[in-house]
Amino acid sequence: MGRIRPLLAALGICASVAVATTEHVGKAAIHDLGLQEWTVTNEYGNITVPGKFPSQAHLDLHAAGVISESLTTQSDQRVKLTRCRYHGLNDFDLRWIAAQNWTYTSKPISGLNKHADTSTWLVFDGLDTYATVKFCDHIVGTPDNQFRQWFYDVSSLLASCKSDPVLSINFGSVPRIINAINASDDVQHWPASVVYPFEYPNRQWVRKEQNDFGWDWGPAFSPVGPWQPGRIVQLSKGGELYSLNTAIDVFRKGQFNNFAPDQTAPWVVNASLDFVGTLPKHASMSVLITDAKDSRSVLYSGKLEGVAQSDMTVTGSVTIDAEKPKLWWPRDMGDQQLYNITVSVSSPGSETPLLVSSRRVGFRTILFSSGNITDAQIASGITPGNNWHFEINGHEFYAKGANLIPPDAFWPRVTSDRMNRLFDSVEAQNFNMLRVWSSGTYLPDWIYDIADERGVLLWSEFQFSDTLYPDSPDFKENVAGEITYNVRRLNHHASLACWMGGNEFENLMLPIAQGADPETYPYVLGQYEDLFIKTMFNIIAANSHSISYSPCSANNGWMEIDLDLPVPIVERYYNTTSGHIYGDTDFYNYDTSVSFDTSAYPVGRFANEFGFISMPSIQTWQQAVDPEDLSFNSTTVILRNHHYPAGGLTRNIHNSTLGQVEMTLAVERYYPTPDKTDPVANFSSWCHATQLFQADMYKSEIQFYRRGSGLPERQLGSLYWQLNDIWQAPTWAGLEYDGRWKVLPYVSRRTYEHVIASAFWNYTANDLEIWVTSDLWEPASGQVSLTWVDLKGEPIENNAGMPKSVDFHVGAINTTQIISTNISSDLKIPDPQDAVLIIQLTAKGKLPNASNRKITTFTHHNHFLPVWPNQAKVTDPKLKLSYNKSTEKFTVEATAGVSLYTWLTHPAGVLGFFDDNAFVLRPGEKKEVGFTVQEDTTGGKWVEGVTVDSLWDLTTT
Repeated sequence: MGRIRPLLAALGICASVAVATTEHVGKAAIHDLGLQEWTVTNEYGNITVPGKFPSQAHLDLHAAGVISESLTTQSDQRVKLTRCRYHGLNDFDLRWIAAQNWTYTSKPISGLNKHADTSTWLVFDGLDTYATVKFCDHIVGTPDNQFRQWFYDVSSLLASCKSDPVLSINFGSVPRIINAINASDDVQHWPASVVYPFEYPNRQWVRKEQNDFGWDWGPAFSPVGPWQPGRIVQLSKGGELYSLNTAIDVFRKGQFNNFAPDQTAPWVVNASLDFVGTLPKHASMSVLITDAKDSRSVLYSGKLEGVAQSDMTVTGSVTIDAEKPKLWWPRDMGDQQLYNITVSVSSPGSETPLLVSSRRVGFRTILFSSGNITDAQIASGITPGNNWHFEINGHEFYAKGANLIPPDAFWPRVTSDRMNRLFDSVEAQNFNMLRVWSSGTYLPDWIYDIADERGVLLWSEFQFSDTLYPDSPDFKENVAGEITYNVRRLNHHASLACWMGGNEFENLMLPIAQGADPETYPYVLGQYEDLFIKTMFNIIAANSHSISYSPCSANNGWMEIDLDLPVPIVERYYNTTSGHIYGDTDFYNYDTSVSFDTSAYPVGRFANEFGFISMPSIQTWQQAVDPEDLSFNSTTVILRNHHYPAGGLTRNIHNSTLGQVEMTLAVERYYPTPDKTDPVANFSSWCHATQLFQADMYKSEIQFYRRGSGLPERQLGSLYWQLNDIWQAPTWAGLEYDGRWKVLPYVSRRTYEHVIASAFWNYTANDLEIWVTSDLWEPASGQVSLTWVDLKGEPIENNAGMPKSVDFHVGAINTTQIISTNISSDLKIPDPQDAVLIIQLTAKGKLPNASNRKITTFTHHNHFLPVWPNQAKVTDPKLKLSYNKSTEKFTVEATAGVSLYTWLTHPAGVLGFFDDNAFVLRPGEKKEVGFTVQEDTTGGKWVEGVTVDSLWDLTTT
């Protein structure tokens, strides 16, 4: 990449390398750059608007009215939208912003100390991405990585400044720069098949959020700007320090990444502080660890041992008795016990700290196990191969959750309120894990703080995905700084479950590369191992004993780990044995004729991605699309479907239409086809119907994967794709852009209950099996009630030949079959099109909770139709809906027939979710449903706009 720097210079951007770290304050004067006045100017000088810090150019242009902030209504009036950057086809129409350079310039910065005994530093938590930083009209740095924190010593420049200094940051057009890099003869070029394009090409060259260049669920805005906070730090040269990053590692003595620790060993707390300033030699370190909820409760106070220091880092550790700390557990497995840890650094013989840094930690071990299946496991009935599961504090558990994508294309507008609402929905779905997918960005600490508090584990990935990446010295040096910074920054969080090198390399990109050019494949594989194993794993091992690592989100596990080997993790790749089971699974099948054929689902140890797209609700479409475009096949709606990706910067309506067709076929195959006379009502019904299919398909897969926990594959996790939306469009998300629940979250909530009863239908042979599955850590017992009724709600004679109830006993994290029958030959159902099986489970068992050993009652409700929903002879259930102001609950009653997929809809203006939804009601059955209000702009009037319908209403006018 020797010619990259001249190319960048020709485009008005310089390139150099600076050190990346993160923030914490010791003794220092801090000048927040967010309090300065800023302007944003394009490279031609014909657009200048006020700016903010942090921000991005798109946001400031919108705030100034340069980007339209209105949406046409049917009455030709204009209404303001808070998220109008997403309006219509703006992802295409606003590309002129990404095609230009943008400069953020401060007003002269007053109040800085120019004395010779003061050192002055510029500290940026994040600059996106190629930037030239000028201070007092001198270039001080040229950062080129969105994911690093950059800092620069500007002491001499400030001293020579004749007036108050001006800070300017020129952000280069990333698409132009990476295209220029790619055009160079000095860089490696791979076959086109292994550089997966979404919209903007050549993203492999830049360390920037990869989905900024388009993905199959999001837009390609490629924003630039100071996306994270920044500050000017001034220190007395007489001994003041400023902490840039603090790494806290809590682990069991003798613990090593990727191997199970000794749960009886004492704890080690290692503290390492990165700083600027001059630290006297032979400094001492002390630590105070207190209960996070009660600072008077002291776990440990004293000196750290083995203190070592360099010019920018000081490190020490302490050993704590094994049983002294209370453990941190994920939700539903125990308490989320957290401790505040304060580390102080002092000069020799002084009790006055020069540097103080505080973090919040949990004492827990979290192991990601992907090594070989042991002889003991085989003896217990597990199929040989490789593991792929997680263990918390020495306990295997079943991971339940979804994949988290960036909540917005513009990170500066992601707020704590918004993320707390998202985590409300995470907990309400009975999740204990989220996969923080690459390639978005590394989450800020405050989101990990939320996860720490709520007990949600975050499977975390380095930000690389779906292409091959270079391993040239300068690229690798840049990545090393990125990985070091983020590993150290986040390691203290109890919710951090693992690190993965990136997404879909070993199961997708490497096989494609091997098929495209077998002769060069060994070199390509060597590049992959150099960057994703040698470089990344060595950095993790050097900075953390507590966190496991895998170079790829989906693979066949490892064969050997040894830091003394040239490649310290020996991946299995395709060195497999027939009949053995290896690793985790990604599964997408868009042939909807087999969507409910469980024999088509993959058998693995863990399901980390699976899914199908659906439309958002009409309320969400109305946030971004003009009324005249509210139809299933309008050009705007089709082009906002990025499944399948355009593959370039064209408006590829052909590819987008393919995704629309898949949803259409799914609805037509299985559900009543909407055909309402009112076009908006018809569009709304089509949107809802796609969500019904999505929810039923995910339910089918989750039940299948959970059942595998008690089968020879010992399947121990399922994370559906995807939790949330980045904008308003057809995607795989369960939560729409503003947090509104689709049908899927209500279904996943029930399917992720601790003990469930699931129906498995082989519709070809008409065989029906019912299984009970439990993720509890101890056996559970109970009864499953099985009731056959016709769709008018009348009992089927003799319960169709099926027992009305079955007792069961299910082992710890296990499954048991309670019914096996053939619907055609064994059951007596007068008309399968006029029948439904109501399944109700009641179980008693113990939560895996160290602080709650009481017997708990668990319930689960399910149902089974012996035909597809569009073949069922549904009648109008004549639903009644009422609201009780005193209890703040809705009551739904079916009065004339069985109500399938009973659906409560809340109007726009309120955010939240119902206690239950998409449920079955028999005639005469009343169900009370509460609503969790997260945000209300209607003053409570939203309750008047709640409606209820069912499968019957999909097609009625």
